[in-house]
Amino acid sequence: MVDLHSILADHRSKASGEATKLSDSHNSNPTNSKIPDIFFDEILTHYKLTRVEIMVLMYLYRRVWCRPNLYKEHGISQLMSHTEMAKHLGISLEDIYQSLRHLEDYSFISTIRSGQYFVRKYFTKDFDDYYGHSYDDFEI
Repeated sequence: MVDLHSILADHRSKASGEATKLSDSHNSNPTNSKIPDIFFDEILTHYKLTRVEIMVLMYLYRRVWCRPNLYKEHGISQLMSHTEMAKHLGISLEDIYQSLRHLEDYSFISTIRSGQYFVRKYFTKDFDDYYGHSYDDFEI
């Protein structure tokens, strides 16, 4: 069980100046990603995902569907380092591995090989079928 001290230790105050550091280090124009509304309307409400699982799923989704990717039509991510993912998301490597396993259990992703994942456009096979999305003869 998590105690109050560990929760407070992770808390970031708005007055601490971290927000200004973040805005200074990034582009002045924020980017955006196209996430289907089905994620907010169905996936978040019907699946019990942890915060870390949501972060990992969105990270993979953005890598496959929202950024330039040669394998987009197949729903496959380019090879990536788990260590870089953990560093970028600010979570432990063990949490990354555990989240990847849980996301595979939900069938949101499938591992092609270490660091490369099949990620459905509409998160589940049923939704992909309903919205008419196929993967050019690639199906796991």
